[in-house]
Amino acid sequence: MVALKKQNDFVLRGFTFSYYMMMAIIASFFPLYFDSRGYSKAEIGLLYSIGPMVSIFANLAWGFASDRLQKIKPIMITLYVGQLVFVVSMFGTDSFTVLYALMAGFYFFQQPAQSLNDSQLLLHASQTGKSYSSFRIFGSIGFAFSALFFGLLIKETNIGLTSSISIAVIVIGLIFTFGLVDTRVAYSKMDFKGMGKVISSPRLLIFLLLVLIMSISHRINDGFLALHLRELGASDMTVGTAMMLSSLSEIPVFFLLGKYGNRYKELPLLAIAGFMYAIRFLIVSLSDHTGWVLFAQTMHSVTFGIFFVTALRYLAQIIPDEYRASGQAIFAVTWAGLAGIISGRFGGLIYTDYGSTVLYGIGSGLAVAAAAGFLVFHARLNALEAKLTAISTKKEDSHA
Repeated sequence: MVALKKQNDFVLRGFTFSYYMMMAIIASFFPLYFDSRGYSKAEIGLLYSIGPMVSIFANLAWGFASDRLQKIKPIMITLYVGQLVFVVSMFGTDSFTVLYALMAGFYFFQQPAQSLNDSQLLLHASQTGKSYSSFRIFGSIGFAFSALFFGLLIKETNIGLTSSISIAVIVIGLIFTFGLVDTRVAYSKMDFKGMGKVISSPRLLIFLLLVLIMSISHRINDGFLALHLRELGASDMTVGTAMMLSSLSEIPVFFLLGKYGNRYKELPLLAIAGFMYAIRFLIVSLSDHTGWVLFAQTMHSVTFGIFFVTALRYLAQIIPDEYRASGQAIFAVTWAGLAGIISGRFGGLIYTDYGSTVLYGIGSGLAVAAAAGFLVFHARLNALEAKLTAISTKKEDSHA
């Protein structure tokens, strides 16, 4: 049993590393590859906009399937086989219409892997007494390694190598999926009525609303940072450095949260992340030099690093294990799908009409609103808990 758990530790860390390697390739090199193939900026924008829309249905569909089967391994294998088929096809077409459809298919199999991986990491961590952060940190390392190593490799060769690198990284991830160990065999099949009660609880709905507000702020930066840096005269190398800095900055925070995070309440920690987001985006909004933007990117550690790990920790408390994959899917739909669509649609209009200064100022304001919301939510829950405790004590005294 001990040997099996150690083997699963290695597989989960290796799988997480490989998944985020592919994330870096999608974010950093796919746009450059499509640009080299002669597609316009508008067409490249359309190719990326399909991801958040597809992710809403894909995350829910695969999350429900995993909970229904009470298994993750066969779902992950299917997702990676699907990714492999679509990525090979994508690099073999010259038609934008066909490429758009193939990208939608690729995202259908690629996007849910993140929430399902988070689900299995949280379950494994709770069963072994280890922290989620001790596994997720390998994703940050994988992203940074991929951005740096493959960036240098492509620079020395040519952007056409992106296709071979993508296929190789997906194959590595597929190999790791065969070593995954399902950990939910003890649970009965998912009860959809029970799931309905879970997802309609006011506590979860309020939490997801606050997550959505903060995530819109975060996604504004994801979608428009490169454009803002270009406006400031940054080179492609500077844009890549900004992305690498954000990934590397997560590592010490994940380590500290894994070791000490359980000592602190989740909602106040999320409020702190929100206020730090507000400061980070205010710096970007007011900056007229790339150096300040790079500095703001290092604050990714105390913004997204705290936000993501703490939000997942809180979600694990309010979602039963038998509904874990579905809960993670709903969370992913909120912070990635809906937030991505809203920030992309309205962020693009605001950027065009008013510029990046106003856009990042709005992002800062949304972060403040989310932070205040988390503090009020925490206070209301504490007040409710104190009221229930007082009622319980009163009943015990009356019986005595």
